[in-house]
Amino acid sequence: MNELFDTPLTSFEDKALESFAYQSENCLIYKQYLSHLNIKPSKINTVSQIPFLPIEFFKTHKVISGENEASITFVSSGTTGQSLSKHYITDIAAYENSFLKGFKHFFGKIEDYRILALLPSYLEREGSSLVYMCQQLINKSGDDSSGFYLDNYEELASLLSQQSTKKTMLIGVSYALLDLAEQFPQPLENTIVMETGGMKGKRPEKTKNELHKILKHAFQVDNIHSEYGMTELLSQAYSFSDGVFQTPRWMKVVIRDPQDPISLLAHHQVGGINVIDLANINSCCFIATQDLGKTINDTHFEVHGRLEASDIRGCNLLVQ
Repeated sequence: MNELFDTPLTSFEDKALESFAYQSENCLIYKQYLSHLNIKPSKINTVSQIPFLPIEFFKTHKVISGENEASITFVSSGTTGQSLSKHYITDIAAYENSFLKGFKHFFGKIEDYRILALLPSYLEREGSSLVYMCQQLINKSGDDSSGFYLDNYEELASLLSQQSTKKTMLIGVSYALLDLAEQFPQPLENTIVMETGGMKGKRPEKTKNELHKILKHAFQVDNIHSEYGMTELLSQAYSFSDGVFQTPRWMKVVIRDPQDPISLLAHHQVGGINVIDLANINSCCFIATQDLGKTINDTHFEVHGRLEASDIRGCNLLVQ
């Protein structure tokens, strides 16, 4: 598995086709889905021909490749009564390798940072993949001041005001970062502010531009970073500014036509976001999300919001 995260970009197509060949036989729900579409795996010769599994299946089925049992299960957040996605992880090392290698690729050595995680809504429930990732980053940072913060904004603000020999990464859910910005605005030096999205029903929704403008003003920073990740994926993309996300070598985004989910669109055309995440080798690497966006090139993309129910009817028909 380790060699995956050192794979040159030129090998991506070969790795993706290899993963497809394995999962088309060893992921039961994906195999059934392909059969429903009358897809013969032996006829798939390019990545552009690979069908993507609608993300809704993670709410209704056990998406696992191979015969190993899950050692840990990640569960999505949601309001009462909602059906939640579950990602059954048979090899936690795949996830750890993905986020640690991804962090190093985008930000450098974790030991050079102190990690401050402001994730109250995630800490209050079980099975968050984001909490798991942040806990490992906190541990790997080796800094005594790294840690989680629930509602203790004053303590966090005091810590942020103190000089550190390390860079600081403040990772927070959107509504909690807004609370901190309103209650304790201050200039943050040598600090990356990373929002993970989500108001979780705590505040009215805001656009990324609105959110980032408020946070930049309150913390007097030039840019707000963003993380693009989800329960169903074991890899993350990151935006450093302007809402343009970058993928690591083992992850790729392509855009599907909302009215014809089998058809892919060219760069700069807006449609449904499909993700190839090669770290998902023990579940499914080919996921059709409910996000709306466009690709800039093979490694950069934008997220423009969520697809409306009427826009994803093609996928819904395939699920039925």
